[in-house]
Amino acid sequence: MIIPDKKATEVAVKKIFRLMFPNNEKLTSPDIDFSDRSLDDALAAMFKDITTDREKIKNDFTFTLKPVKEILLEDAGFILESDPAAKELAEVISIYPGFFAIFCYRIAHTLHGMSVSLIPRMITEYAHVKTGIDIHPGAIIGSPFSIDHGTGIVIGETTIIGNNVKMYQGVTLGALSVDKSKASTKRHPTIEDNVILYAGCTILGGETIVGRNSIIGGNVWLTESIVPDSVVYHKSEIIVRNQADFNEPINWVI
Repeated sequence: MIIPDKKATEVAVKKIFRLMFPNNEKLTSPDIDFSDRSLDDALAAMFKDITTDREKIKNDFTFTLKPVKEILLEDAGFILESDPAAKELAEVISIYPGFFAIFCYRIAHTLHGMSVSLIPRMITEYAHVKTGIDIHPGAIIGSPFSIDHGTGIVIGETTIIGNNVKMYQGVTLGALSVDKSKASTKRHPTIEDNVILYAGCTILGGETIVGRNSIIGGNVWLTESIVPDSVVYHKSEIIVRNQADFNEPINWVI
C-alpha cells in the first residue's frame, strides 16, 4: 500500500475550508464557487496515490461538498444558538475549534463512505492535532451537532449520534475494551436525539444507548443504557471549612 501524502492532504483540507467558507458575503451562503481551479489541483495532489478510480473519487467527492456545506451551516447555527458567548455565525465558522473539528469529520466521513483508505483518518487526525478533538471518520453523527470548547473529546469509530446533540469538553464515547478481535463489531455507544453530554463524562460500550432528550452530567461514568428523558449526574461531597478551625497537621514540605 502506498501511503498518501500527509502534507498534501492537510493543504487540501485547508483549501476546501476556504472554498466552502470564504471571507466574503458567501461565508454563510450554501453556494460554493467551483470556478477556482486550485481546488482541483489540491484534490488531485491528495488523491494522487489512489491506484483505482482516482478521477471518479475526486469528482464524486467534489459533488458532495455543497450538501456537506448545507449540513455544516446547520451545525454552525446550532453552536451559535447553544453558546451564549457566540455573537454571530461568522464567529463560529471562522474561529471555533469545535466547528473546525466537525468540518473535518464531515468531509472525512464522506470519503470513508466511498471506501477511500487512510486519507479520512489523516483528515480527522489533522483536526485532532489542531483542536484536541478526536473523531473517527467512521462514526455516524446527525445534524445539527454542537461541540463547545471541545478539547479532549474522543468519539470512537462505531459511535452513532443522533440529531440536536450538544457535547462539551472532555467527553469520551469509547469502547469497554480494546480487544482486537472485536474490530468488526459495534464497540461504541449510541446517543439518541436531543441529548446533552456535559464536560468530562465517559460513555462506553457498543450496547450502551443514551435515550433521547437525556442529560448526562459532568464526570459521569456510564456503561449501561438509560431510558429517554433521563438526567444522570455524579454526586460528590465538597467540604468547606473555616481556616481558623482547621487543626489537621500539615505533613508535606515544599
